[in-house]
Order: sequence, then structure tokens, then C-alpha cells
Amino acid sequence: MPLQDGPASSMTSPLDVNSVVKRFGNITAVNGVTLSLRTGECLGLLGPNGAGKSTLIRTIVGRVTPDSGQVTVFGSPAASPAARAALGWVPQELALYPRLTAKENLRAFGRYSGLSGAPLAKAIAWCLHWAALEDRSGELTRNLSGGMKRRLNMAAGLIHKPRVVLMDEPTVGVDPQSRNRIFEMIEVLRSEGTTIIYTTHYMEEAERLCDRVAIVDHGRIIALDTSEALVRNSFGSRNQVIARFDGPPAELAAWVARHAGRLTDSTAEFTIEHPTQIAVLLESASAAGLELVDLSLRRPNLESVFLNLTGRELRD
Repeated sequence: MPLQDGPASSMTSPLDVNSVVKRFGNITAVNGVTLSLRTGECLGLLGPNGAGKSTLIRTIVGRVTPDSGQVTVFGSPAASPAARAALGWVPQELALYPRLTAKENLRAFGRYSGLSGAPLAKAIAWCLHWAALEDRSGELTRNLSGGMKRRLNMAAGLIHKPRVVLMDEPTVGVDPQSRNRIFEMIEVLRSEGTTIIYTTHYMEEAERLCDRVAIVDHGRIIALDTSEALVRNSFGSRNQVIARFDGPPAELAAWVARHAGRLTDSTAEFTIEHPTQIAVLLESASAAGLELVDLSLRRPNLESVFLNLTGRELRD
């Protein structure tokens, strides 16, 4: 069963966010965000904790009313019946009934979405197959593994065949095998033209799954492009040197600061234009009494861009 109920108008964007602002007292959680998605696109939404991602997602699904700006789904305002029918939301928290079976959960969520009879039965069958839970359909949800609950949670949010899906960290807390299965589920959605917003704390997931990445910080989108373009625009042809040293922490920190590097524990990171600059760094470290333990040279990646733009780790 495809997740598309007929083609959307080619003139209407699946999702438009226009100058949205949302404040909670003196805190501006979303600060003038503008965003537009193309049909079948997967957009990664990245940002440190407290950056405004969750508020933006809740605004899109109609759970939060913006102070200004607007959100439309295929031209319909957020929270309208048409927008709700076109949207699917997979929250980070499990939203399942533990004392119901997997199939009973899907039946309940299908009914909440207005499905019944043959369409509901067809939707349940597709969801169980999509989530690889056909052999566990009669199992009580509380007895399922963490990865199975995650997959069932995704299926429950998509049982009404939405054309736009918002996924809030769907792989959090799952094992590598379950994470790969979730990736396969997302690829199925993409192959059927579903438009997806995907939030994650794992850079490799964004690089693997997303056509474009939006980096959010302090309620604003501070960068939006493909992963490759973000790296190119931030670093050009420069490379990164990662070096680990033994030496007095205070002296190491001062030396790294003098060379415009970034220090995490005893590992220093520098951005260089030419590999010949490595020798200069090593000579300077030796002169400062620092002993090199390990050294590597790499091309910058999406995580490098994130650190460069926000000054923080994604999980901060």
C-alpha cells in the first residue's frame, strides 16, 4: 500500500514555513524561520538542545500556535483538517498502548485518523509489513524489544497515509541492527515520494538520509543546503588536522589557542590550507614542550560544519 493518496498539485509545496516566530515569555524559541520543502525531499533538521527544533516541529503539526508567520501544508494552514490529513508525526517519545498488541495499537491509531473497514485493514497490513512486525502482530507491545517499539511507533504515526512526515529522532536508544532497519523503512517512504523532515543527533544519519540539511541555533536557521555544499561553503579546499598530545593541560590549551585551534580533552583540531602546515604545527608543539601522541588529516564533514557554525557539539 503506497503512502500517497493521489498526486499533489505540482504548483503547491508540500510544506511552507513563512517567517514563523514563537515566544514563551522572554524566550524566543523560534525566531523568523522560513522554510520550503519539495515533494519527495528528506530535510535534516539539526541543532543543539534548546535550539528551537521541537517548538518548530510542534508548530508545523499544529500543536503550537505561532505568534507571527504561518505554516501551510499543500496550501492548507497548519492544524486545519486538510493539513492534519496530509501530515504524519513520529514523536521521539513512544506513543503506544503497552497493554495492546502491535496490531491493536495500529487499529486504534487508524481509527483515531478516521479509518475503518477495509481501508483500515489494508493500512494495518501494510504497516506491519513495512515495520517488519508481521510475525509479532499479536504480541503485547510491552513485550516487544526497544527497536520493535520504535518501528511500531513509526507505523502508528503513518497509518493514515500522510504525504508529509515529521520524524523526531526515530533511532534514539536503539541497537545498530534496529537502526539499519529504520533506515530501510525511511528509504521505502522516500522511494514512494513521501516528503520528510528528520531530526537527529547523529550526523551520519543526516549525511546518509537527507537531501538537504538545515542547522538551527537560537531559534534561527543559520545554514541550509546539501551536506556537500555546507562543507564546501564553510571550509573550501581546507583540511582538518586532529592531533593528540601529552603535556600540561594549561600549556596545551594556551598553545592551541595561539594557533586558532579547538581543544577537546587532550585532542586539538586545526584547519589548514596546505598539508605543509602540519610540519609548522608540530615544530611549534615540540618547542612548547608538548609530546605528540597521534596525528590524522581528514576532509571536513557535516559535524565540522556544525561545530564551526554553532561552536557546540550536536548533543550539547
